[in-house]
Amino acid sequence: MIEQNFIKLFEDSFKANWDLNAFSNYGENHTLTYAQVAEEIAKLHILFEECGIKKDDKIALIGKNSINWAVTFLGTVSYGAIIVPILQDFNPNDIQNIINHSDSKLLFLNEPIWENLDKEEFKSLERAYSLTNFDHLYTKKESNSAKSEENLSKNITREHIEELFLKKYEGKFLPDNVNYVKKPNSEVVCISYTSGTTGFSKGVMLTGNNYAGNVTFGIQTELLKPGYQIVSFLPLAHAYGCAFDFLTAAATGSHVHFISRPPTAAILLPAFAKVKPNVIFCVPIIIEKIYKKQIQPKVSKPLVKILLHIPGIKHSILSKIKDKLINAFGGNFSQIVVGGAPLNPEVEDFFNKMKFPITVGYGMTECAPLISYAHTSEFVPKSAGKLLDIMEARIENPDPKTGIGEIVVKGENVMSGYYKNEEATNEVLSKDGWLRTGDLGTIDANKNIFIRGRNKTMLLSANGQNIYPEEIEAKLNNLPYVLESIVVDNNKKLEALVCPDYEMVEADGITQEQLEHQMNENLKHLNHSVAAYERISKIHIHKEEFEKTPKKSIKRYLYTKV
Repeated sequence: MIEQNFIKLFEDSFKANWDLNAFSNYGENHTLTYAQVAEEIAKLHILFEECGIKKDDKIALIGKNSINWAVTFLGTVSYGAIIVPILQDFNPNDIQNIINHSDSKLLFLNEPIWENLDKEEFKSLERAYSLTNFDHLYTKKESNSAKSEENLSKNITREHIEELFLKKYEGKFLPDNVNYVKKPNSEVVCISYTSGTTGFSKGVMLTGNNYAGNVTFGIQTELLKPGYQIVSFLPLAHAYGCAFDFLTAAATGSHVHFISRPPTAAILLPAFAKVKPNVIFCVPIIIEKIYKKQIQPKVSKPLVKILLHIPGIKHSILSKIKDKLINAFGGNFSQIVVGGAPLNPEVEDFFNKMKFPITVGYGMTECAPLISYAHTSEFVPKSAGKLLDIMEARIENPDPKTGIGEIVVKGENVMSGYYKNEEATNEVLSKDGWLRTGDLGTIDANKNIFIRGRNKTMLLSANGQNIYPEEIEAKLNNLPYVLESIVVDNNKKLEALVCPDYEMVEADGITQEQLEHQMNENLKHLNHSVAAYERISKIHIHKEEFEKTPKKSIKRYLYTKV
């Protein structure tokens, strides 16, 4: 069990960093200090008391990254209730199902989402409040219990809570007033619903210990420090963004700038330039897009290709590209930590040649999320970082030739199970605590983890060789006019579905006939770079982007047949 209590980490941080800036809504000129965040949390605690919320009651939270999202999360867990963060990208039916399945009593969300929900279908939900300004949106008309009926009869508005707050603290809210619930790390603090690719989402029960394992790792490794500037653009309802952009930042006294809009280059680059973040947490697609749109066209020119083979000139070219990139990311960061999915090998190779401060970590929602990480100075190329000291890992059923098998893990960060789903829990979690990740890979003698693909997506060649489609797709995605791709098995023949980069196609004035010719050229190039049993027999042009989960993973099961 982690020594530091999860909730106490924030109680201590608020007191220690009282006058430091804590949260900002980027672009809105709205910032709260740690003292002001503590005040807002105190008001939420009054709201919860007035609503009759008890320890371990569920409170659902849906919305874009914002100060109020962060305050609601911290307010809920520090009160002793269980937070249920829901991705705003889920469709209304799934949101409805999750609210009901989680037994949530309170709901905080942005108004546009609220308007699309069917209020008659709620089962346990008693009240709803706006994430914009905490205005009251909804109160259930009736309840099965007299106690709940009494609570529902109250008119619990934002103005009423403000009055109670002033009365309770007499206008003087001090550090000594920050005293949060004494909840052991062994107890559940969050139920996080994963998107999954088939069926209904599963609610991952995360304990205080799971989160404390991640947060204390971030503190001990000095990933974040007091006064650090952070640009938060990963969805906070995802374990990765939640644990490091938000929770570790809040526990260390960092200043988080929340970006509520989709993280395009047009949004992020000005934010990096203004905020000048000290560390950047991102997903591969951000780095890969920068490489493909800004770097690859330059280094692919014939003359540049030749110059890159001349040692002295090569160093000069790479240094210039590196300096421009560092400035583009704000020029003040120690490292970029990539997580959520493997980084494209070609992209990783190029960044390593530049000696760019980038590293790759590995995790999953069921570990809140971290399993492995290595600082850039210790990062082994092609790995997913080094196994955390508080975790164990082994390879199950390794291939006798390659050593590749399923990665199974155990340790402080592993979830307690899926909420109200014993069957699903038993499928992935053994009686003695080993979690089946579903990822295939190897682990070296220094505990560096190398991921090859997903267990569910692995294909078998006609001759029995294991084929990892993600590795082929990574090569294909770097070829001209390819936006994204899927490799599928069609009667023991590998074929690829390719969604072209139509933005680039249009910019270059490419006709459909020229595009098809280019795809044939891509096919030849690809087949020269893969093993014989990995060669693609045909490329099919898919005119629309592939349907994705809210986590932006392609829903492969929709495209198994060409």
